[in-house]
Amino acid sequence: MNVLLTGGAGYIGSHTAVELLNRGCDIVIADDYSNSSPVAVERIRQITGRDFPAYHADVTDREAVRRIFRENKIDCVIHFAGKKAVGESVKIPLSYYRTNLDAALTVLECMKEASVSRFIFSSGSLNPIPYREDMPRGECSSPYGTTKAMIEKILEDACHADPALSAVLLRYFNPIGAHPSGLIGEDPQGIPNNLLPYIAQVAVGRREKLTVFGGDYPTPDGTCRRDYLHVMDLAAGHHRAACYTMEHPGVTAVNLGTGTPYSVLEVIEAFRKASGREVPYVIGPRRAGDLPEYWADAAKAKELFGWQAQYTLQDMCRDTWAWQSKNPQGYPKA
Repeated sequence: MNVLLTGGAGYIGSHTAVELLNRGCDIVIADDYSNSSPVAVERIRQITGRDFPAYHADVTDREAVRRIFRENKIDCVIHFAGKKAVGESVKIPLSYYRTNLDAALTVLECMKEASVSRFIFSSGSLNPIPYREDMPRGECSSPYGTTKAMIEKILEDACHADPALSAVLLRYFNPIGAHPSGLIGEDPQGIPNNLLPYIAQVAVGRREKLTVFGGDYPTPDGTCRRDYLHVMDLAAGHHRAACYTMEHPGVTAVNLGTGTPYSVLEVIEAFRKASGREVPYVIGPRRAGDLPEYWADAAKAKELFGWQAQYTLQDMCRDTWAWQSKNPQGYPKA
């Protein structure tokens, strides 16, 4: 199987690339490096001992995407490219709508031109918890989430119009952790928007303290609770989904999660134990777009893919620390 990974140098993309290569797949990476590093591409080669084409390309650029399809045999696309910060999307919604919708539409149109009909999309949902795939899409809490819901609808309509098209909507929530080698991990540009990289940067001395956004939510300790998933479990889920599309046309939504939520304070404590470092924090005001809690019912992934999460929260924190302690400033400048 030959897989194109848009945004493949990013956090989830790079780990999925390792999983695919180790499973015997061939890959092509396309990334504009706006929130990633070309060093990650070299680290993927180092971990797997395999080579592959990597394009410095913005997938909203139609001619760049056409070139990738023209120069490579592609069986399936896993689409990661796009903006992904909840809080930022509330502040600059037009940028999120333009970038995320344009990227997905451009890739889908170029796929059609190239007669490629297998597509994996990372999505999301807002429903009563635990989230199940058969729930209707509800109101999204941020423009970022709304772009996900809109792209899901686009894929449903495209699959209805083209019986040969296969799309899996992978719904996952809070990937954390890193490859056990510590060679690749999450390396956000600027101030981290996600919890674990911020905690790791405090622990390694890059930042003074963590601000916890809200301590008055209706949860046991007042902080938000999330379904955290090891990025290598998530990568394995993408491989299973790509295999599934080879035999199953139509659109399918599948949750990937542990089914167990953890609060911000619980994650801080787990990281302290895994790293042996203290993580100073203060409780600040709530952040726009955040929900009190959510987690996934992942029974369908086990039924369709034979997939279920293998890593614990302690594993996730251990591997995050392995990455951050070996790369205290993130990836070196390319």
